[in-house]
Amino acid sequence: MTNTVLLAEDDRAIRQALERALTLEGYRVTAVPDGIATLAAIHRERPDVIVLDVMMPGVDGLQVCRVLRAEGDRTPILMLTARVETADRIEGLDAGADDYVAKPFEVEEVFARLRALLRRAAPAPETAPEDAAVDGVLEVADLRLDPWARRVWRGDTELELTRTEFDLLELLARNAGIVLDHTTIYARIWGYDFGPGSKNLAVYIGYLRRKVDPEGRTPLIHTVRGVGYTLREE
Repeated sequence: MTNTVLLAEDDRAIRQALERALTLEGYRVTAVPDGIATLAAIHRERPDVIVLDVMMPGVDGLQVCRVLRAEGDRTPILMLTARVETADRIEGLDAGADDYVAKPFEVEEVFARLRALLRRAAPAPETAPEDAAVDGVLEVADLRLDPWARRVWRGDTELELTRTEFDLLELLARNAGIVLDHTTIYARIWGYDFGPGSKNLAVYIGYLRRKVDPEGRTPLIHTVRGVGYTLREE
């Protein structure tokens, strides 16, 4: 089945080039130049995935993202941003984006990230995998994660996670106590290794820590320098 993409980009050259590339890749694309047109297009016909430029005139990409999430729309969102600072990327994740690509970008990287988002958005199988916990809930210390309901709690507090944050935490929880290297995590979550220079994983780990390991709680997410990350109680 052909996946539908809503592409929102105010730069005409980038918009037309990316629209053409996505169409050749087999996607059905609706391209719009600003935030207002983006919201109108989404309300007319729900796309399978959204490619959203951050810096657009009027209603920008961050505002569009916040509106959609406030409406309960969980369509996967891939942000395009010329802002490369960690704080700017975190702002996009705070707004509800699932992933981001920094400009200038390689179109193959956009394709890889879209494939990963679409895989994670696919309906879950009706039967639990063999490695799932007996009751379907994964537990590490006072952290509880329900993969089927896609809900997670730290103690009595339910955490609000984006799609990518949840997938990353679930991967760590299923491998609790095991150190997962960067390459493995990239392959399992994004389906693509973005190389040693990418800060994508570090940004998500940092943001996930802010929610899972707030001040006053025993840290559960640990960095093993030069190797990767693990979820465990110490």
